[in-house]
Amino acid sequence: MKTKLFLITPPFTQLNTPYPATAYIKGFLNTIDVESVHADLGIEVILELFSKKGLKEMFDIANEVTTISDNSKRIFALQDEYIKTIDGVIAFLQGKNPTLALQICQEDYLPEASRFAQLEELDWAFGTMGTQDKGKHLATLYLEDISDFIVECVDANFGFSRYAERLGRSANSFDELYTVLQQEPTYIDAVLLSILKEKIETVQPTIFLISVPFPGNLYSAFRSAQWVKRNYPDIKISMGGGFPNTELRSLSDARVFEFFDFITLDDGEVPVEELINNVENPDHNSFKRTFILEDGKVVYKNNSLKPDYKQAQVGTPDYSDLHLDKYISVIEIVNPMHRMWSDGRWNKLTMAHGCYWGKCTFCDISLDYIKIYEPVAASLLCDRMEEMMEQTGENGFHYVDEAAPPALMRALAIEILRRKLSVTWWTNIRFEKSFTADLCLLLKASGCIAVSGGLEVASDRLLKLIDKGVTVEQVAKVNSNFTEAGIMVHAYLMYGYPTQTIQETVDSLEMVRQLFEAGVLQSGFWHQFAMTAHSPVGMFPEKFGVVKETEAIGTFANNDINYTDSTGIDHDKFSFGLKKSLFNFMHGICFDYELQDWFDFKIPKTKIPDDFIFNALQDDGFLSVKPNAKIVWLGGKPFAEAFTKSKKGNSWEMVALTFHDKKESFSIQLNKELGDWLLVALEKMKVTNSKVHSFQEIKADFETNLEDFELFWFSKPINTLREFGLLVL
Repeated sequence: MKTKLFLITPPFTQLNTPYPATAYIKGFLNTIDVESVHADLGIEVILELFSKKGLKEMFDIANEVTTISDNSKRIFALQDEYIKTIDGVIAFLQGKNPTLALQICQEDYLPEASRFAQLEELDWAFGTMGTQDKGKHLATLYLEDISDFIVECVDANFGFSRYAERLGRSANSFDELYTVLQQEPTYIDAVLLSILKEKIETVQPTIFLISVPFPGNLYSAFRSAQWVKRNYPDIKISMGGGFPNTELRSLSDARVFEFFDFITLDDGEVPVEELINNVENPDHNSFKRTFILEDGKVVYKNNSLKPDYKQAQVGTPDYSDLHLDKYISVIEIVNPMHRMWSDGRWNKLTMAHGCYWGKCTFCDISLDYIKIYEPVAASLLCDRMEEMMEQTGENGFHYVDEAAPPALMRALAIEILRRKLSVTWWTNIRFEKSFTADLCLLLKASGCIAVSGGLEVASDRLLKLIDKGVTVEQVAKVNSNFTEAGIMVHAYLMYGYPTQTIQETVDSLEMVRQLFEAGVLQSGFWHQFAMTAHSPVGMFPEKFGVVKETEAIGTFANNDINYTDSTGIDHDKFSFGLKKSLFNFMHGICFDYELQDWFDFKIPKTKIPDDFIFNALQDDGFLSVKPNAKIVWLGGKPFAEAFTKSKKGNSWEMVALTFHDKKESFSIQLNKELGDWLLVALEKMKVTNSKVHSFQEIKADFETNLEDFELFWFSKPINTLREFGLLVL
C-alpha cells in the first residue's frame, strides 16, 4: 500500500486560526511527493459542541447532575434560548452573519449569565467600539457562560484553548494520565472520537502523526492514539511537537508505547521522512531523534546520517484540507495583543529558525529550536507569502519567530514594498537599538502593525543577569520609535526571577507605569518566572541563587522544575496587584495612584525617579549617517515646476517639487541644479527599485557634479523629505 499520512492537532489550541505545525509538515511532505491530509480536530470538536445538536445533548447530560450552582441553574433554565441562538452566534463569529451584531448589541437577544456581570465595568472600554467588535465581545461572554456550564455539569476538563491541561502540566509520572485513559471516554472524548473515526475511514492513512504543541493537547492526543491503536492496529502512530520537544526528552515509561509507535523530537522533517522509510521498509532501521520501544524498553534512536533540511528546502506551509472559513474570532479581554491572538485568522510563517540572540538565561537555549539559528531569504519569504495568499485568500501574517532579526525584517519590508504586496503582519522581537525610527517607519509602510517583545524584569541589574542584552532606557527608546511609526507594542513582563528583591519588583512596576504613561507601550502581560530544565537557570541553578527541590528525573515529562529561591520571597502575592495595575494602565488610567494602592500588603516606595522614562526619551540630537547606511524613498514621483526667483536685481532658476502623500500634499523649493539632481536621485532611491543604494553611493553620485553633499543633506528641503518617507536604514 502506498504511504499516506494523516496529521492532526488534537483539541484544543486556538479558536480563530489553526496552529501551524501540521501545515509546516504537510508543506514539507509536498516537496518529497508524499501524500498527506491534515485536520485541526480542535475547531471541529468545538463546532460540534457549540451547535443546536451539541447543546441539546449537553443539556440532556446535565439533567442528571443533582447539585449545581445558581449560575448553572440559570443557564439550564434558559436552555431553549441558548439552543435557539447558538448557530446564529457561531456564524456571526465566523464572519458569515455580520448583521446579527445589531441584535446582539441591543442586549436583549442573548441569554445572559455570570460572565455578563463584568459588562458594567467594561462599558467605558467599549464606549468607542464599533458594533461588530462589541457584538463579538458580547457573543464571547455568551460562549464563556456556556463553557462555565460545561465545566460544572458535563466535563470539568473543558477549556476553549486547552483540554485536561492539568494532566499534562509537570507530569513527571505517567501514572495519573494512564489511569484516566483506562476510564470510559467523556462526552467530549466521544465527540472527538466520532470525528476521528470519520476522518480515518475517509483518509485511510498508513501513518498517523499527532502534533502536541501544549500540555492542553496531550490528553486528547493520547485518547486519539488509543482509539486508532484499538481499531486500526496496522496504522503506525507518532507524536511530535512543542510538548515532546521540551517535556519528553528523558522519556523512559514503556506504557507510553501502548499508544504510540514513535515519538520524535525537534524539527520534524527528517524524523518524519525516516519514519516513512522505516514503515515502508522494516529493515531500514535508521531513525532521527526518535523514541521507540525495543525489547520492552524505551530506546532513543538517532542513527540517521541524513542532515536536517535547510529552511529554504522545507517548502511553503500548506493549509489546504483545513476549514479556514469555520474558525471563530472572539474578543475575550480588553488587551490589544491578546485580542490579536484570538480575533481574525493569520497565516503563520517563520523568518528564521531559532534565535539570533540565544542567550537569555530563562530560555530553553540548549535546545535545537532556539540554539540552531538559520534565517530565510526575504525573497523566499515573500514567495511563500504570495503562495499562501493565493491558497488561503487571507493576507494577514503572524511571523512566529522566537525573535525576528532586525536586518531580515528590513529586507522583508523592502521586498514586500518592492512587490507592491498589500499585507498585514506582526511578529516577536528583541527591543534592541537596531530598531531606529526610520526602520520602524519602513516596517509600518510594509504592513507591520504590531510587535511583541520581552522587557521581562524592568530592572537593569536583572536584565544583565538574564543576559537580555538591553537596558530599560533602550527599551523605552525602541518602544517610542515603534509607537511613533504607528506600530503597536506589547511587552512580556516577568516577576519572581531568581534573586529578585521586593524593591526590584516595585521598581519594575514603576518602570512599566511610566512606559504606559509616556504612551510608548500599549499592551503587556505579567507572568511569574518558571524554571525549566533546558535553560541556563535550570542547568546551573547554583549560579542564580536557587536550589532544585529534587535531582530526580521523572519517567515521563521533565521540564518545569520546582526550586527554592535564596531570597525566600513569596512572589505569588504580587500577582493580583501587578495584573490589576497593568489592566488599568493599558486603558490610560490610574497613573496617579500610589503603587501601594495596588497591593493589600506593605511594599517599599519605588527608588525610580518619576521622570526616568521621560528623560530616556529625550532626543539624542545630531546623529551622523554611516556610509553603508541604506537610503530609500517611500514616496512617489513629484510634479516639478520651474520658476525664477528674483531679489535685489539678481535672479535664480528654481524648481518647486510638489509631492502627494497618502494623507497630504507638500512642496519643497531648490535651485534648479539641485532640484534636477534630486528628481533623478529620488527615482534611484525608490523602495520599489531592485537595488537599494547606500548613503556613500548617493553622496558620490551627488559629488560628481555638485559640491558639499553634507550641507545639502542636512538642509531644510531634505529634512522635509525625511518627515515624509526618505529613510536612512
